[in-house]
Amino acid sequence: MNLPQTHRTLLLTSRDQPPTITQQPTPQPTPGSITLRVLASGVVSYSSDVFTGRRPYPFPTPLIPGVSCIARVAATGPDTTSLKPNDLVFLDPTIHARDNPAYAMLIGLHAGYNDVSPQLMEGEWRNGTWAEYVRVPLENVCKLNEGRLLGELGYTVEQLDLISALVVPYGGLDDIGLKAGETIVIAPATGNFGGAAVTVALAMGARVVAMGRDAAKLEKLRERDPGRIQTVAVSGDVKKDTEAIKAAYGGEVDAYFDISPPQATQSTHFKSCIMALRHSGRVSLMGGVYGDVGLPLAWIMHNNITVRGTWMFTREQRERFVKMLEGGLLQLKDWEVKRFALEEWKEAWEFAEREGGTGKMAVFCP
Repeated sequence: MNLPQTHRTLLLTSRDQPPTITQQPTPQPTPGSITLRVLASGVVSYSSDVFTGRRPYPFPTPLIPGVSCIARVAATGPDTTSLKPNDLVFLDPTIHARDNPAYAMLIGLHAGYNDVSPQLMEGEWRNGTWAEYVRVPLENVCKLNEGRLLGELGYTVEQLDLISALVVPYGGLDDIGLKAGETIVIAPATGNFGGAAVTVALAMGARVVAMGRDAAKLEKLRERDPGRIQTVAVSGDVKKDTEAIKAAYGGEVDAYFDISPPQATQSTHFKSCIMALRHSGRVSLMGGVYGDVGLPLAWIMHNNITVRGTWMFTREQRERFVKMLEGGLLQLKDWEVKRFALEEWKEAWEFAEREGGTGKMAVFCP
């Protein structure tokens, strides 16, 4: 397939300046890479904070932002064997160093948590998906069953981009072995990924105690499945909230999934959720908290609690999640997906921030 010489992008030259629409050379595939034509790329609820510097994510500028996406294969490199032009695919945004997978970064968003992974973003994998085309590592592309998803299940391309939000908490839930019939407390459940975690936990057969501070958003969550979602508002009283979590289904819970934002460092919900667990309960930590948080260490020890940290998801988890989706175990039609052009970046950021956690998502369709 012949690629155009240039393509439209949303370019961020500085955290102090708004992004602009530009024409950039179209990325060509090389050995080990593939070029995708972006169809829909999600907008995380904290995009405005990240790309204005209020949330200090490390990344170089200039940068084409944008993380995962739904796309079609535009052009393949010489070592591509299975993917073909026009295949419908999902882009996994977590790029690992091939000589040491412990070093990882997120395309178009985050240069990683160590001194080595930024090398990946400074060079070959600098730019993201808020553009018409993107070049990515071959192993980060997952082919989708188009006939099943768009045909039999009747999803739109934009709805499929919900994979980007849902597969992240699946990584953490799978790591702690969440099982059908178990009860899990998810906190906070009213953000973009917290709301997604509720959807995934239900699909995995669990009952959910959704916890947060926004009563209106909690009620909207409960309405999705009143029989398997109960809610608890964070009061700030550890003992009161612990008892409320236990009372939701009449007993201790099996697991706790946390995906707190940076400002939650001093929140009491960490203790409440952990102390509501049964003996040998499990904890999955996936949030964006940078500071230290207070945990009941003696209680954790005496109750044999397993605490597991997870950043994103593995390639194997990505494949299993897609099989769940293609098998019809997840319902995406309950979510509202709103399309935006690249020129509408401000409106998209505002929508994502305002509606995050309410079953709504913003996507760029370049």
